[in-house]
Amino acid sequence: MTNRELWQNALVQIELGTSEASFRTWFRNTDIAHREGGVVQVAVPSKIVKEWLSEKHHKLILHVLRELDSSIRTVEYVVHRTAPSQEKRQRPQQPTETVSLDLQSLYIDKRDNLNPRYTFDTFVVGPFNQLAHAAAKAVLERPGLAYNPLFIYGSTGRGKTHLIQAIGNHFKKSQGNKKVLYVTSERFAVDYINSVRAGKANSFKDQYRSYDVLIMDDVQFIANTEKTQEELFHLFNALYDSNKQIVFSSDKHPALLPGFEDRIKGRFSAGMVAEIPEPDIESRAAIIRAKIESHGFSLPDDAVMYLADNVRGNIRELEGIVNSIVCKSQYKGKGVTINDVKALVKHNVKPSRGISIEEVVRRIAQYYEVAEKSIYEKTRKKEVVKPRQVIMYVLREEFNASYPSIGEKLGGRDHTTVIHSCEKIKEEIKSNTALEQELDHIRTLIHA
Repeated sequence: MTNRELWQNALVQIELGTSEASFRTWFRNTDIAHREGGVVQVAVPSKIVKEWLSEKHHKLILHVLRELDSSIRTVEYVVHRTAPSQEKRQRPQQPTETVSLDLQSLYIDKRDNLNPRYTFDTFVVGPFNQLAHAAAKAVLERPGLAYNPLFIYGSTGRGKTHLIQAIGNHFKKSQGNKKVLYVTSERFAVDYINSVRAGKANSFKDQYRSYDVLIMDDVQFIANTEKTQEELFHLFNALYDSNKQIVFSSDKHPALLPGFEDRIKGRFSAGMVAEIPEPDIESRAAIIRAKIESHGFSLPDDAVMYLADNVRGNIRELEGIVNSIVCKSQYKGKGVTINDVKALVKHNVKPSRGISIEEVVRRIAQYYEVAEKSIYEKTRKKEVVKPRQVIMYVLREEFNASYPSIGEKLGGRDHTTVIHSCEKIKEEIKSNTALEQELDHIRTLIHA
């Protein structure tokens, strides 16, 4: 496997393991510069990207690369601004099965960060996202007045980024005089910190206040960042008072965002809040057909329905399977059968099992050797508190259960208690390798 093939395959898995906005922000224009003796050097376009990948995504990158090549021991990051383009010039005629996944084909406009592929025309509307789609359309008719801000939330991979960027692309095309910016909250935070360090905070303020439409993706990533949140609060007020349109996205309802001040949550909720829940099976089938057709391919109806029934909840995961189908078809030089689709699903999708919350509680209680009934009781015994917090974390992260439902099932606890428990485990994992190993064992027990 060449370095390019290894990295392209790795990117497919990395995209499924991180948020859509984060993936585009930090993994664009990256490649493998060198591989020798179990050491992989990943070429990145800037020092900021190098620091962010090594601090925030290193564990995921190393895990994915090891899954693809067990001889890899470690990953290093080197600033090399021309690495991807140089490799393309050296091998211009080389065919590739993953051409449709090439990040260079995104053509993102660096002036506004908008991806031209994300339009309302290419957004598949179904019963699950009708409200969010209607709210986005309403913003186009009365920007800054109808729904300001517009806050779209839902779990990862449900099309939030596509929808909010479609708003930006519409304004860019229909009202060229409006200044539009799409930015992830991570990038906003990095820009702000760098401006303060360079003594250019006022220039930063002036630049962001000059936009007519500000679209910020994945705001949950600036939780517990006091200074960045304060800057966002003042920016929000300045834009709002000038009737400039603001659009946010997040993985949670603004009222349930941990690590945010109440005044920020209030601003998030001041306009329109719309959820994009899990797509129903008909919507998933429609999305699959649309993605397949966009590649100029077709699938038998039984294969489409098999995919829709077995790949649930995550539109990005559906797209990954579709890309695999297209690559397989190109490789074979003929159409893909239902058996091919079943094999792809088996090897690329985590099996979905109908395990109940009670069963999760039972298995984790057994793992920690505590009485199952104690998990539901009000006790604060140390030997019970940790298993209970782990259960809440697993229910949230592995099964995407809502905070209120977790609290209700585990003895009628308030959702804020659940949020605190989940965040506590998240933080502890970063420095506690023993806990990380315990969670790996628990996932194996649950999904066995």
